[in-house]
Amino acid sequence: MKKFFGFLGMAILGGAVTLGGYKMLIEEPVTIQQNSPETLSTIQTSYKPAFNSNETSSADAISIDFRLAAKKTVNSVVHVKNTAIRTQNNPFAELFFGGNSTRKFEQVGTGSGVIISADGYIVTNNHVIESANDIEITLNNKKKYKAELVGADKSNDIALLKINADVDLPFTSFANSDNVQIGEWVLAVGNPYNLTSTVTAGIVSAKGRDLEGNGNIESFIQTDAAVNPGNSGGALVNARGELVGINTAISSRTGSFVGYSFAVPSNIAKKIVDDILEFGAVQEAILGIAIDPKYDEEGVKIGEVYYEEGTKTSELKKGDIIKKVNNVKITKFSELRGQLVAKRPGEYVDITVERDGELVTKKVLLNKKSTYISRALGVSLKDLSDKEKKKYDVKGGAKIIENINRSLDYYGVKKGFIITKINKKPVLTAAEAKRVIDNSFGNGNPIYLELINLKGEIERYAIR
Repeated sequence: MKKFFGFLGMAILGGAVTLGGYKMLIEEPVTIQQNSPETLSTIQTSYKPAFNSNETSSADAISIDFRLAAKKTVNSVVHVKNTAIRTQNNPFAELFFGGNSTRKFEQVGTGSGVIISADGYIVTNNHVIESANDIEITLNNKKKYKAELVGADKSNDIALLKINADVDLPFTSFANSDNVQIGEWVLAVGNPYNLTSTVTAGIVSAKGRDLEGNGNIESFIQTDAAVNPGNSGGALVNARGELVGINTAISSRTGSFVGYSFAVPSNIAKKIVDDILEFGAVQEAILGIAIDPKYDEEGVKIGEVYYEEGTKTSELKKGDIIKKVNNVKITKFSELRGQLVAKRPGEYVDITVERDGELVTKKVLLNKKSTYISRALGVSLKDLSDKEKKKYDVKGGAKIIENINRSLDYYGVKKGFIITKINKKPVLTAAEAKRVIDNSFGNGNPIYLELINLKGEIERYAIR
């Protein structure tokens, strides 16, 4: 029995020695350790946050952090409330009940505005305050002020207001809208749906936009920043908080924002404000040309050149294709108009044109506007010269210098005819003729024109 346990002990000891030798000499050792989460590498960059007020970043290195821009702008954008007294006629009231058939009522509209100076000048849209009997401004701190209408320009939808406060007001400075780039980040600041101080962000989608159906040829900045009713007259600012446009319209079938909004460029708004303050009215500058509407390539082709009496002869020629104005590229007429609206009569501009296959630059004197386009009738009109007044023995009139859509060809009315009466009342200027024609169209009645033809004879037409 003792021998049995002896053999068993030796067998166990031998097995242990054999297994230990295998572990040490043959099988590779296994090390167990606890893993910690992997650390991400850090890359050093030259990025500087735009909200750091101690740093000034270049236009090419603007961050998409809008805190500084919003902080600088939100207190300079105001709520605009206009109240108009309307009169409504009710013929049924007089017919069935007798007495006065008219009643007066208040109509209230709202929008936004931007304070542009510490002493209380505010720029907004003309349509926000048009026909208002009372204008009230509410600042972001809830203080309210009565505003005075200093002046307005309906064609560019810009108005200038003034409030009197006992403190310096926060304001937003104008930027050069020519420097705004497609793809650049912008903020729209306003008061949509009576919500105060709303900020939305987007990018510049296009420049020099002409909205179809609009009565004027425009040169809007198009963005995809959300703009809704009540934003009209508010600020469009760049990432530095500088004013690059006045929000004025949206593209929508519902009345609410669906993807695109439009702003009057700051260069145009600033020029209109300066004109109103200095002259009391907008000073419109022209090149003295008519464009070729059939030209559909890049640039603006000159169809005709008009030489203004008493001014330097234009350096432009019929057939020239305008490519640049003061080194700003021109691809279509709305871009050309945008440059001209921001200039004054008497200024010189460098016009680069393609002439006979070569690019040449001419210094051109801008003239004061004396031609007016009636889109309702499809004609371009010009004041009569003293020589023409004497020749036809008239006190004034409007000369047709272009039949734009040839709608008057049916009546035999041609370029060179002179409009002397509209609806049996004399007209003395092209501006007056345009206003009367455009106000008369659409009421269901014909427009009666009295004209002097190319032979000096009187002709009369009822235009429908």
